[in-house]
Amino acid sequence: MGSSISSSASNIREKNYSSSSSRRTSFGDIPESCISSILINLDPPDICKLARVNHAFHRASSSDFVWESKLPSCYKFLARKVLDEESVSTMTKKEIYTKLCQRNLFDCDTKEVLLDKCSGQICLFMSSKSLKITGIDDRRYWIYIPTEESRFKNVAYLQQMWWVEIIGELEFLFPVGSYSVNFRLKLGKSSKRLGRRVCNVDQVHGWDVKPVRFKLTTSDGECSISECYLNEPGEWVYYHVGDFVVVKPNEPMKIKFSLAQIDCTHTKGGLCVDSAIICPSEFRERLKQY
Repeated sequence: MGSSISSSASNIREKNYSSSSSRRTSFGDIPESCISSILINLDPPDICKLARVNHAFHRASSSDFVWESKLPSCYKFLARKVLDEESVSTMTKKEIYTKLCQRNLFDCDTKEVLLDKCSGQICLFMSSKSLKITGIDDRRYWIYIPTEESRFKNVAYLQQMWWVEIIGELEFLFPVGSYSVNFRLKLGKSSKRLGRRVCNVDQVHGWDVKPVRFKLTTSDGECSISECYLNEPGEWVYYHVGDFVVVKPNEPMKIKFSLAQIDCTHTKGGLCVDSAIICPSEFRERLKQY
């Protein structure tokens, strides 16, 4: 009898264990809304990694609720400027984010805007053809050179001139934050010789006599002025023009910036102008990645 009672108790324990095992929860039991609430606090790369966990994570990682929080506040302005309106109306927020993280050209392909993949912050590039360059139409002074060293596939090259002035103007809707304006310049003329890229600095002159003057102004009344000698031949250098701060998220800002060396006591030459870059101030140290 004792043996019978012991056997019955053992059977009951086994049934209870089996029943509790069948009710054991897993990642698949987490409500999708809870997963979305977790993902919204992560960076985009981490969201994409967690999408591989299971079907519930995959669905949550594609929700508009998650990705709208990663888009900049001005994403609708960006989408209207660089994407087809009909396409935007049918795209998910994740698809819009993905598209805006790619190179998006506008203004007759003279400007480019993209989002940083990790942070969703805006980086904007203005080619030499979008800048106002004194004497650019006179080939005695300036010429355009095709090159793979530029994201726009060509640069403006100064042969020789007394008055050098380059002006950039832009009206754009930026999210709230601090932004940095930089020129990408090089002293010397690049070319290929026997399959190797070389830089000819024979025409470089005049930049060590007087410094270049950089100036930045905005429609909010901000103004920044600085001076710097151009003294690194053969290398692309990012020259800092100034910083500005956006505090009005729904109001376009007008920006005007310039580079000038207008001392007519000597000529200047041998300068390559690739582009101007506007990016979040904390990105300045890693501009070469773009």
